[in-house]
Amino acid sequence: MRLLVYNSKIIEMETTKRKIINIKAVIKAAPEKVWEMWTNPEHIVQWNNASSDWHTTKAENDLRVGGLFMSRMEAKDGSSGFDFTGKYDKVEFLKEIGYTMDDGRQAEIKFIQKGDMTEVYESFEAEDSNSLELQESGWQSILNNFKVYVETYRGEGNLYFQITIDKPADKVYNTMLDKRSYSEWTTEFDPTSRYEGSWQTGSKMLFIGTDKNGKEGGMVSRISRNIPNKILTIEHLGLYQDGEEITSGDEVDKWAGATEEYRFIDTGGKTLLEVELGGLMEYRSYFLETWPKALNKLKSICEQ
Repeated sequence: MRLLVYNSKIIEMETTKRKIINIKAVIKAAPEKVWEMWTNPEHIVQWNNASSDWHTTKAENDLRVGGLFMSRMEAKDGSSGFDFTGKYDKVEFLKEIGYTMDDGRQAEIKFIQKGDMTEVYESFEAEDSNSLELQESGWQSILNNFKVYVETYRGEGNLYFQITIDKPADKVYNTMLDKRSYSEWTTEFDPTSRYEGSWQTGSKMLFIGTDKNGKEGGMVSRISRNIPNKILTIEHLGLYQDGEEITSGDEVDKWAGATEEYRFIDTGGKTLLEVELGGLMEYRSYFLETWPKALNKLKSICEQ
């Protein structure tokens, strides 16, 4: 049986009792990159989860007609896990994948290039244990994770985020760095987030938060470059703990040398804000979850 795409999200086929659920994502990447990250086990384990308390610990993929695949999905607290497995029925390079799951249900993925973007359509036969809404939500969450992973991947060690804000670059720049609005849009990282220092090139900056016991903690950093309304680069030097600057030790080594770069690109009255993080692979999952939320909050503040 061949599955349908493009129409309503949930449809019932005349030839089967099973219902079909369709989901979609538009990804800012070429089909070659999308295909590689969808099919390579090294990438699959990075994005294949429906919520932050689950992860894929192992993936195997024999990408050919008749080939088998397996993703080991586990709760991060170790309470449960399962193997998601099946066999490929169709593999058309850069265009289409079809497979049958071990329980007999079928699925199909289409990759359609639209300019410099790739539309991914995924259709699958629903199972009977969970509601259609829950299944659609779970599979869509995984596909959304995949979209974020592809769009932010810039090679080992770097993460990349971007957002278009309907305001000029000077408005976005000033709002992002203003003490009051900075503490507002960075609440996604820490509800008590704030900074002390200067944004001038070469200046030291403390990025600080307060824990539930009233102790201050955060980062000791340096503004390595600041061209107003154009580009801002931050280099992290160490940790700040309850009034003390710590620039050596095992914990510091995870952050020392890490960078954040913000680029403000004029797009005809609007601003494309690009954010690139370097040297923070250990915190990749956390940043993939929180940075999009923080940027959406910044966008809302700028545009209100």
